[in-house]
Amino acid sequence: MHEHLNDEFVKRAQREGYRARSAYKLIEIDEKDQLIKPGMTVVDLGATPGSWSQVVMQRLQGKGQVIALDLLEMQPINGVAFIQGDFREEVTLHALEKKLNGKSVDLVIADMAPNMSGINMVDQASSFYLTELALEFSLKWLKPEGNFLVKVFVGTGFDDMVRAMRDDFEKVVTRKPKASRDRSSELYLLGLRRKSPSDEVVVESAASLLK
Repeated sequence: MHEHLNDEFVKRAQREGYRARSAYKLIEIDEKDQLIKPGMTVVDLGATPGSWSQVVMQRLQGKGQVIALDLLEMQPINGVAFIQGDFREEVTLHALEKKLNGKSVDLVIADMAPNMSGINMVDQASSFYLTELALEFSLKWLKPEGNFLVKVFVGTGFDDMVRAMRDDFEKVVTRKPKASRDRSSELYLLGLRRKSPSDEVVVESAASLLK
């Protein structure tokens, strides 16, 4: 508690009106990679308490759409459509897809984490499963050239996720923002420029010729 209260990012969040220190993770990544632009449709997975949605809304400058989702309740943010539900359940996914109403997405951001059991192997598997679901959703709904930012934990499944993303994005990079505590194993994987389906067919066909 002492560390939290004296944390520079906690103090900044209180001064600047963000709901959590995690806002500065997205701010730093966006300043480096220029992910958020006015006019975009953005999906925020694992949104509560809402600091990432706050950042996105500021950077959209009133032009665009944000759909946020979380298992926990989130206090309303002006301009953000919120869905409360478990992302692992079909009913929640259907509600999110219904909200999109067939509209493709420019950016998916996912700062999800499972309820921790304290058993490392179990927590790693639960986290990796959420990451896989977020990637699956992104591949279905992102526009060609769209981007995907997801929190991961270094450990079991990390290399598999990097390889999976490289199949579907032109570039995959890691980000460890300053607001991410040094002792935490969390990293952010950023998939830049979603490949179009036609590109994937060409790559697959070329690979089959080498077999």
